[in-house]
Amino acid sequence: VLGQSPEALVGGLTETTPGGRKTRERKLEVSMESVSCSAAAVRTGDMESQRDLSLVPERLQRREQERQLEVERRKQKRQNQEAEKENSHFFAATFARERAAVEELLERAESVERLEEAASRLQGLQKLLNDSVFFLAAYDLRQGQQALARLQAALDERRRELQPKKRFAFKTRRKDAASSTKVDAAPGIPPAVESIRDSPLPKKAEGDLGSSWVCGFSNLDSQVLEKRASELHQRDVLLTELSNCTVKLYGNPNTLRLTRTHSCKLLCGPVSTSVFLEDCSDCVLAVACQQLRIHSTKDTRIFMQVTSRAIVEDCSGIQFAPYTWSYPEIDKDFESSGLDRSKNNWNDVDDFNWLARDMASPNWSILPEEERNIQWD
Repeated sequence: VLGQSPEALVGGLTETTPGGRKTRERKLEVSMESVSCSAAAVRTGDMESQRDLSLVPERLQRREQERQLEVERRKQKRQNQEAEKENSHFFAATFARERAAVEELLERAESVERLEEAASRLQGLQKLLNDSVFFLAAYDLRQGQQALARLQAALDERRRELQPKKRFAFKTRRKDAASSTKVDAAPGIPPAVESIRDSPLPKKAEGDLGSSWVCGFSNLDSQVLEKRASELHQRDVLLTELSNCTVKLYGNPNTLRLTRTHSCKLLCGPVSTSVFLEDCSDCVLAVACQQLRIHSTKDTRIFMQVTSRAIVEDCSGIQFAPYTWSYPEIDKDFESSGLDRSKNNWNDVDDFNWLARDMASPNWSILPEEERNIQWD
């Protein structure tokens, strides 16, 4: 013990005495616990880092997909604009050439055969306009429709001029009186329906379409309404603010517009260009047309024949099925309309509120076959 420093004596006591061994063991335990905590912290940090790393590629992949979709949309839009520009130039040149040919035939028509040739070319002109509705501007479409209406009127006038005149004959007063009471009467239409057929449209509604070719019904409830081919031929039809009505349109209208209508049944012959629905609900329709657009409409069943693609926007509960309505003169009206009866995209619908390509839109569906048995009459 003599000659040793106090530090050595303390160190010896720490190593040799039982108290020193206990102190060392406690130090070792504390060190092991620290190491364990550090290792656990490292493992936790590694797991969080791995989880973050697993999420980062998913987010990046989703962003990349969205970016590619946007690039594809812009590319498609640019291509569509270029195609529409080219198609518009082609349409303008072809329409002008065919219109001039029809006008020349009508001016020089001295026989029924020449008139039939003019009628055939006019039908081809109508089909050209129908096929061009998708890319034409509204102004160009309206100009084309008005030109066709003028040509059709000129054709009808020339037909009347070439018809052989009837021989003069005396008629009894009774027959004259009877015939005068039946002017403008459509066969098979009850008097109640006849009184409703020509209910005038409000001036504002007529002004909206801006044409003397407008006809239709408005502000009626629980009525049966009808118009015949002579009243509808190549005219714009407007049906607005109807409730619980049945509307039958026999013939070939130029356009059809149905707005603010509830719980109605509409049956319409072939429409040369477009059918437009807006703010309708709980309706059943049978329409054939070149283009169908439906806006802000719900719970409506549509039996249709459409040569392009139907469009829905801000709609819900819309159901589609093939066009099944028929009447005696429908073949003639289809021929006059220029619609291709062999082409029907009734189940090919674009929803402007649903852009996902891998999932069906919840806003429209196919009407099941067992629910398509509709009594039209």
